[in-house]
Amino acid sequence: MLNDIQKSILKTVSDMTGIPDGAVNIRLDGQKAFRQNSEHIQIVSKTDKDGIDIKIAPFTKSENVHIPVVLSKAGFHDMVYNDFFVGEGADVTIVAGCGIHNCGDCDSEHDGIHTFYIGKNAKVHYIEKHYGEGEGSGKRILNPTTEVNLGEGSTMEMEMVQIKGVDSTIRTTLAKLDKKARLVVHERLMTHGVQSAESSYTIELNGDGSSADVVSRSVAREKSRQHYCSRLVGNAACSGHTECDAIIMDNASVTAAPCLSANDIDAELIHEAAIGKIAGEQLTKLMTLGLTEKEAEEQIIKGFLH
Repeated sequence: MLNDIQKSILKTVSDMTGIPDGAVNIRLDGQKAFRQNSEHIQIVSKTDKDGIDIKIAPFTKSENVHIPVVLSKAGFHDMVYNDFFVGEGADVTIVAGCGIHNCGDCDSEHDGIHTFYIGKNAKVHYIEKHYGEGEGSGKRILNPTTEVNLGEGSTMEMEMVQIKGVDSTIRTTLAKLDKKARLVVHERLMTHGVQSAESSYTIELNGDGSSADVVSRSVAREKSRQHYCSRLVGNAACSGHTECDAIIMDNASVTAAPCLSANDIDAELIHEAAIGKIAGEQLTKLMTLGLTEKEAEEQIIKGFLH
C-alpha cells in the first residue's frame, strides 16, 4: 500500500485519483507496486534488465496506459528500460511521469529509457510529467531518454512537462520517421533557484511526406540555467518546424540552439527561437486591474506555459 506522500506524488504526475481503466504499472522505489493489464494491452516485466514491455494489440482504440514512477527514499538511484510496441492502426494514450520526494541530504535520481515502436497508421498521445518535492538538501534528478520509431502513416503527439522541484534534468529525445509519419512535441518547463535543465531533440525525417513540429516553452527564474537544442534532419521530401520561446527572469540564463540539416532537395525545414523578459506593458495592464506586480507576473507565466 502507498502512504499519503506517495499517493500525493502519484496523483500529481499521473492525475490518478484511483486505479483507472486500462493498463497500469506503478513503480515505487525501484519495485513493482501495482500492475493491471487490459484485454488489448499487456505489460510484461523484462527478464534481462530492469523495466517493462508494453504490448498494444493492432487496432486497439481509445484505451489508456498509465506507467507512473514514484521515488520516496533519499539517496535512491533508479534506472529503468521500457519498450512500447504499438500495433498497426491502434489509437491510444500513454501517461508516464516521475515524482521524487526527497527530504534527506543525499541525491535521489531516476533515469529512464523509453523506446517506442509504432506500427503503420497508429496514433499515440504520450504525456510525460516530472515533479520534485521535499525539504532535504539532496538533489532531485531526472534524466529521461525517449527513442521513437514511427512507422508509415503513424502519428505521435508528445507532451513533455516539468512541473516544479526538479534540481537537474537532461532530457534526450531521438525520433526516426518513416513515410507520411507525423511527430508533434510540446515541451513546457520552469526552473528556479539554481536548477538546471537541458533538452536535446534529434528528429530524422526519413520518409517522403513525413513531418515534425517541435515547440518548447519555458520560464527560467532566479539563478537557474536552461539549454535547449533541437536538430531536424531532412532526408526526404518532408517538412519540419522547431521553435523555442523562453521567458528569462532575475539572474537566470537560457541558451537556444536550433539546427537544421537538409539532405534532400524537397526537404522544407524552419526554426524559430525567442528569449526575453516579461514585457512591461503586460505587467502594467494587469496591475491596472488590481493585481500586484507579483500576481501579474504569475498570471503571465501561467498563460505562457498553458
